[in-house]
Amino acid sequence: MKKDFMFSSESVTEGHPDKLCDQISDAIVDKFLQRDPYSRVIAECAVATAIVFIAARFESDAVVDFTKTARQVIKQVGYDEPDFNAKTCSIVTSVKELTSHSYRYWDAKRLSDEEIELIPVTDQVTVFGFACNQTPAFMPLPIWLAHQLARRLTAVRQEKILPYIAPDGKTQVGIEYRDRQPYRIHSISILASQNRQSQLDLADEKILREEIKETIIDSVFEVENEEIKPDEKTRILIDFDQPFTIGGPSVHSGLTGRKNAIDTYGGYSRHSGAALSGKDPTRIDRVGAYAARYAAKNIVAAGLAEECEVQLAYSIGLARPVSIQVETFGTGKISDEEITVLLERHFDFRLAGIIKKFNLRLLSAIVKGGFYRKLAVYGHVGRMDLGIVPWEETDMVPVLLG
Repeated sequence: MKKDFMFSSESVTEGHPDKLCDQISDAIVDKFLQRDPYSRVIAECAVATAIVFIAARFESDAVVDFTKTARQVIKQVGYDEPDFNAKTCSIVTSVKELTSHSYRYWDAKRLSDEEIELIPVTDQVTVFGFACNQTPAFMPLPIWLAHQLARRLTAVRQEKILPYIAPDGKTQVGIEYRDRQPYRIHSISILASQNRQSQLDLADEKILREEIKETIIDSVFEVENEEIKPDEKTRILIDFDQPFTIGGPSVHSGLTGRKNAIDTYGGYSRHSGAALSGKDPTRIDRVGAYAARYAAKNIVAAGLAEECEVQLAYSIGLARPVSIQVETFGTGKISDEEITVLLERHFDFRLAGIIKKFNLRLLSAIVKGGFYRKLAVYGHVGRMDLGIVPWEETDMVPVLLG
């Protein structure tokens, strides 16, 4: 196992075409759950120049306007260029309403333990959750910083601090590790697109780069008060490459679920490969990943390990995972086998148990503006900014230490 290495992770802004698709898909999920918390829905989206394609299968008592929802998201993200905007883009839908079944109306809060045991998963998947002590959010430092920079890149556009910035952008942070702990920032990359109305002369690139560095990079490290900051050897790349100007769906297409590493741990830990966005809470490939993160975070928060990866494997027709595995990469204060026993004893990884613990069917109605769409950009895990994210709680620490 390497102890000294360099690792980089990237994030993207909410205007990136893949993230635009994730937000449209999760906005549809929110709409269904707000009106019928027992809805079952799978919503997938693809975007390209001037066109949006939505494919959805659902079982619900709610009526959702897919086209209106998509246009609302596109407008809120900030696309108003002639090549792609909320008013004129074509929206094609392929929608199938599934046969209604009364069994979907079960209320997890009222189920007994015996009844929870009778509700199986309907998908087969292996999901992963990870946590480490590199940041206050128990996230790897590269993806944590990449998200902060991407969020700030969006903020300077929305607040018109840099009015020439367009919605599409990327960030990347490389971290040098010593003894598996962050040592210094090796590199920071920001790729920003420009809107057509305020397109600037690229001969002034030096001025543009200074503005980006001051308003985004310097601002993030001042606000975040990180112990590890850029130094004189940190490589900083700020790119206004001509082919990327304007950006968005008119330049490169987007698809729901194509940014799994950005949604999770930036590639520092494994992820299942299954899309997280666009699925209601009865899909174990989504909520199982949240449960695995919850378990891993509580293990690290309890001081039982400095790093922890939890793997859950599910098979169709069974309520419980067929396998629970723990890897602490040599940082555990007790053995991985002992930690696995603690998880099996104190955590409920059954589908209905996860929904009950996290109140997943009602969060869309409880959180103003919807819940799942907020997860669709800047990560489904490590979200210290959202307030109500139940799998980020560390309430199981006393139980694990007891």
